[in-house]
Amino acid sequence: MEFFRIRRDIPFMRHALVLNVISFVTFALAVFFLATRGLHLSIEFTGGTLMEVEYAQPADIARTRTAVDTLNLGEVQVQNFGTSRDVLIRLPVRAQAQAAAQGQAAADGKSADLATQAFAALCVAEQGQTGTRQYTTPQGEQTSRASCTRADGSEPLVLKRTEFVGPSVGAELARDGALALAVTVLGIMIYLAFRFEWKFSVAGIVANLHDVVIILGFFAFFQWEFSLAVLAAVLAVLGYSVNESVVIFDRVRETFRKFRKLTTPQVIDHAITSTISRTVITHGSTQMMVLSMLIFGGPTLHYFAVALTIGILFGIYSSVFVAAAIAMWLGVKREDLVPAGAGRERDPSDPNAGAVV
Repeated sequence: MEFFRIRRDIPFMRHALVLNVISFVTFALAVFFLATRGLHLSIEFTGGTLMEVEYAQPADIARTRTAVDTLNLGEVQVQNFGTSRDVLIRLPVRAQAQAAAQGQAAADGKSADLATQAFAALCVAEQGQTGTRQYTTPQGEQTSRASCTRADGSEPLVLKRTEFVGPSVGAELARDGALALAVTVLGIMIYLAFRFEWKFSVAGIVANLHDVVIILGFFAFFQWEFSLAVLAAVLAVLGYSVNESVVIFDRVRETFRKFRKLTTPQVIDHAITSTISRTVITHGSTQMMVLSMLIFGGPTLHYFAVALTIGILFGIYSSVFVAAAIAMWLGVKREDLVPAGAGRERDPSDPNAGAVV
């Protein structure tokens, strides 16, 4: 399937130097913002308080978020958890909670204080009053919990659990995230080296890291919250970007087999031109889905979709102009990809040899 067919190859590599200078400047700016501003890490990495609240009716997430925001606790995350009546609230670590984190008991006390304040604000928003109610656990034990009761005796919401995530746990998640990123990069390099050639491996990984660093640079510059969901989006972009590079590299190898008299820049131009229709279809469809998450997904999916949007757009650019150009400058040639005597020559003027997906 293709939307259009381009008969004459577009000379992309003629402008490779200018486009890669632009890429280098963008990359350098991203590194600068990462070094000077840093990432605005979410509570998964810095620690904080988790609250799970169950409403009697489907929760109004906007009203819940507004109620918690009145406490001025900083970046608070509110999202549905399980059913439409269950809400998970993440409260960031405040200065006194970080100081109390030196002792677990003190930390638990501060966590309880934050949870009590947040629960009281949610109760007020539901026209109720907080108190304490006795109840029996599934194990038959008697205990007490915070309650929110209206004048008619109904409970509009219930505090199901409260947990404190310490900074040490956040640091461990940060280390695991960095390790996952490093392992992914290494795996991509090994895959490209075995499937194609080491020059393509270097070119592909430089293009992939180009995409990742630029995504992180955007988050550092605008101080958007960097959460585990955003990290998942970055890892997804790595795989998505390398897929585009693999398509182009495979077409380069195929073109080397078909046209023996074409130079390396001409081969790369033909490979890129012949995959444009496929690129438009694939990336256009993916971007439509990501934009739907960005527009209709709400705050929970917002930064996840933002990271994917940036990654997809720069992934197309880097696969065409960064990876292909670096492979060309590294001196990739027909002998690197095609065994001696393999392939047959095709006439570039043949109308049936046009750029087709």
